Amino acid sequence: MGAHLLPLLLSLLAAAVAGKSAHLKLPLLRTHPFPPTPSQVLSSDASRLCSFNRRRARLPITSGASSGSGQYFVELHLGTPPQRLSLVADTGSDLVWAACSACRNCSTRLPHSAFFPRHSASFSAFHCFHPRCGLLTNPTRVPCNRTRLHSPCRYEFSYSDGSLTGGFFATETTSFNDSSGKAVRFKKVEFGCSFRSSGPSITGPSFSGAQGVLGLGRGPISLSTQLGRQLGNKFSYCLMDYTLAPTPRSYLVIGDGKDGAVVKTFTPLINNSFSSTFYYIGIESITVEEVKLPISPSVWTIDELGNGGTIVDSGTTLTFLAKPAYDGILTEFKRRIELPEPANLTSGFDLCINVSGGSKPRLPSLSFRFAGGAVFTPPAGNYFLDTAPDVKCLALQPVASPSGLSVIGNLM
Repeated sequence: MGAHLLPLLLSLLAAAVAGKSAHLKLPLLRTHPFPPTPSQVLSSDASRLCSFNRRRARLPITSGASSGSGQYFVELHLGTPPQRLSLVADTGSDLVWAACSACRNCSTRLPHSAFFPRHSASFSAFHCFHPRCGLLTNPTRVPCNRTRLHSPCRYEFSYSDGSLTGGFFATETTSFNDSSGKAVRFKKVEFGCSFRSSGPSITGPSFSGAQGVLGLGRGPISLSTQLGRQLGNKFSYCLMDYTLAPTPRSYLVIGDGKDGAVVKTFTPLINNSFSSTFYYIGIESITVEEVKLPISPSVWTIDELGNGGTIVDSGTTLTFLAKPAYDGILTEFKRRIELPEPANLTSGFDLCINVSGGSKPRLPSLSFRFAGGAVFTPPAGNYFLDTAPDVKCLALQPVASPSGLSVIGNLM
């Protein structure tokens, strides 16, 4: 991608609540160059998508933590006095959790590898009989003693690769440094204090040094829901072109985030009673070079079992589309791109072009029209990925239809 590319601004209207102007603008950080190898991108995305499609069977949750690519992080401070942590921002899960240590006599110079609740005066674990404990989608099946004072709400979550994290569901004072550097503090933010974590998804190199996951889903315990009650029930994120030097900063905005210089468009969210976490949106049509593709509206529908539909997900890198839509785009692109010479296919990608030397083929435009009239026309660098020197491949993947889940990833 070149320096001319525009950032992606994606705004999600979480609820029709108006009248609040306050907002929280947080930098989204990266800890390593992006992306890793194409095979790593495909492998991690495929695993995540598989778990999404199985989620309705109440199988293990998956988070952006399980993806070794395309991760964005938010820095925050937990506790009193505050302890700095870095969490993976994930719109595909609800639980906010941080790695915790039970150390009682640790040095006052605390490392950033975990949160130390014993060093915080504001940490408070929920009792297992507390109504909020019942909001956890998969709490550990531990008998609850209603009379004991110290019977904390325990949870354990598993990930698609068998990784596990578990601990106590609690509240804590949480502060963020906004884009101006000002500390903004919130009391009694609900989060999981994980004393046990195992497996490559959340302890290996793919976790990139993060200490937990910042759940931003639509459920009642996600950070966007908790803070949204105070900040107008809206949030958005803006993912900037990662190839620019210096790399411009990406942002997560909770609240209205009013900016007169930015024109925003909105699309209503769709409810799926089988998957309350995800941000479902409606696709009305797709065009290539302003030519509308003949895609049946049924391709995008959610069936009576909750299958299908389209979500926006910060933890998936590539974009996955129902096969009829993918096939239509692929056919039209092959017809329109004047290939200078065939490029060897990068494994897992169906369309690759050779851009060596002076050969710079013009890449067709691609537009999505969403419900409500919003039109999204990303720059070509958002859907063509550099997979090897002088080789670009179409960064889209097909999913089985009619019941496959389409996912708009963070590269798009």
